[in-house]
Amino acid sequence: MNSTDTRSVNAIRVLSADMIQKANSGHPGLPLGSAAMAYELWAHHMSHNPKNPKWINRDRFILSGGHGSAMLYSLLHLFGYGLTLDDLKSFRQLDSLTPGHPEYGHTVGVEATTGPLGAGMAMAVGMAMAEAHLSAEFNKDGYNVIDHYTFVLGGDGCLEEGINYEAFSTAGTLGLSKLIVLYDSNKISIEGNTDIAFTEDVTERMKAMGFQTLDVADGNDLEAIGKAIEEAKADKERPSFITVHTKIGFGSPKEGMASAHGEPLGEENILIMKKNLAWDSEEPFFVPDDVYANYKNLTEALSEKEAKWNELFGEYCKKFPEMKAKWDSYFCDDATKLYDDEEYWSYEDKPQATRNISGDIINKLKDRFENLIGGSADLAPSNKTNMKGAGDFSKDNYSGRNLHFGIRELAMTAETNGILLHGGLRAYCSTFFVFSDYMKPMIRLASLMKLPAIYVLTHDSIGVGEDGPTHEPIEQAAQLRSTPYVHLWRPADYTETAAAWYNAMNSEGHPTALALTRQNLPQLANSTKEGALKGGYIIEDSAKAEPDVILIATGSEVSLAIDAKAELVKDGIDARVVSMPCMDIFEEQTEEYKESVLPKNVRKRVAVEALSDFGWGKYTGLDGAVVSMHGFGASAPADKLFKKFGFTVENVVNTVKSIM
Repeated sequence: MNSTDTRSVNAIRVLSADMIQKANSGHPGLPLGSAAMAYELWAHHMSHNPKNPKWINRDRFILSGGHGSAMLYSLLHLFGYGLTLDDLKSFRQLDSLTPGHPEYGHTVGVEATTGPLGAGMAMAVGMAMAEAHLSAEFNKDGYNVIDHYTFVLGGDGCLEEGINYEAFSTAGTLGLSKLIVLYDSNKISIEGNTDIAFTEDVTERMKAMGFQTLDVADGNDLEAIGKAIEEAKADKERPSFITVHTKIGFGSPKEGMASAHGEPLGEENILIMKKNLAWDSEEPFFVPDDVYANYKNLTEALSEKEAKWNELFGEYCKKFPEMKAKWDSYFCDDATKLYDDEEYWSYEDKPQATRNISGDIINKLKDRFENLIGGSADLAPSNKTNMKGAGDFSKDNYSGRNLHFGIRELAMTAETNGILLHGGLRAYCSTFFVFSDYMKPMIRLASLMKLPAIYVLTHDSIGVGEDGPTHEPIEQAAQLRSTPYVHLWRPADYTETAAAWYNAMNSEGHPTALALTRQNLPQLANSTKEGALKGGYIIEDSAKAEPDVILIATGSEVSLAIDAKAELVKDGIDARVVSMPCMDIFEEQTEEYKESVLPKNVRKRVAVEALSDFGWGKYTGLDGAVVSMHGFGASAPADKLFKKFGFTVENVVNTVKSIM
């Protein structure tokens, strides 16, 4: 390592340590140990352009060990991504561009929100899947317009989390050779040496999952690190896993100690570290001019890579105008055109399960949007998510649009995040609604990143029937409704399901979850796209301007509420029925509209939903009631379960009478 490289690596270490010390909070261990491999990658092996961070053919870098964010911010500052020294000095402070863990959409150059360990590794798999699919769709001989790598760096903690097992098994099966994992192996965790909980042979595990495995003995040996990265790139059949042996807290008095992981080094220890690194100054946040000059030269060379690509892409567009049109449809898709698409909204007037309706809609959408891609956690025949004639995405056919995630719900959701983070594709994933529990941590990350992920969650209530309480969702709707930015839809018929998909396809800043039935539901005469797209609307009104009671229902219980209304009329009770397919959308409407649907002076209200009643209180109030589930269901045919748990006209009518 020449002196310029040494000093450039140490600049990352010094800035990271100073950031953490000034904040009196953070994790210096990873930045000090991993600085050399990060520098070598960013400086000499990664195609990226700080002058255009969104260049579509850039290599992606994800810091899966997001607690090491100080290193990433140092890199972004030194490589000229726009972070200033003042930004670094504001590390972990309110409204700064340098939060405690990297946040996508908040800090330029951050490719994914990370922090939950292992999540970045799984999202990296999704990015590599997107690259493989788009390259298969767009590349022509001599014109590889999509041709880049996904790099992800994580440590022992990331490798202990179960999500990486799921994701890397997928990556190996798919032969994602553009995925390169850098494993910061320092054998230290917060509680001490990793041997207390983690003694497996990671290399052998990665080999078993289909990875090329490489090993760098010295985490400061830039030449060896660079050689390993190039060897990884040379393997065109397998993803690569590079173990880089590092020392946590390198250069400081806490080198190799667990205490280096998650607390500031202390001012005295930083001074000792700077002396050990032969740093030019003890002054905090000092970087010598020659080091800045080196990074500037590297940046100029990096921008030339995009310039060459722009020239190639210009020739590509001239030679293949039909591909340029296809490119625009992928990267500038507009789903608002669906609103006036009569065929999209048309349906056969017969009872259907909303999962079947969703399957029909998916197959309408796949012909209208070539960039729609998705699949299921080994449940496509049940979830009805297969796109007919669209091919299966596999090692032998990256053009396929049907994704087979395997029974890996957690990784599936993270990989969907990665596909969307990459850009150019609309993505959905699917499983049974009850198994959204397995998806939740990555749904939360999608919400934080405001990604337009689509979750097709079928078998949405006790209507699952014979499979019993392990497969009958109860609290899952409340869980997703409580998650910021997630729009949970529970549609009652074709029109409402089409509205849910319309909303999902037009989302720019929120994930969408569709809770869909296994059992058939009738098509409702008064459901409308205009009403459904408002999240809640009057589907059957009262005879009087002011109803005696308002029934509010979702999904399979809307028709039940309508039937109950007909019975209530016989007893002189005038009811309004409100269908509420999406609370989140309804809450976004004007106060005037919400008042027109649910007038405040009508305090007698009954909500009906075959799920937990949690969250319904804001609509039913102190004077209302909820017909809902208060346990975990049972194993029996669905019709018997609905009767057993009170989802009958008689019980809804009696509940209304009890509050009148």
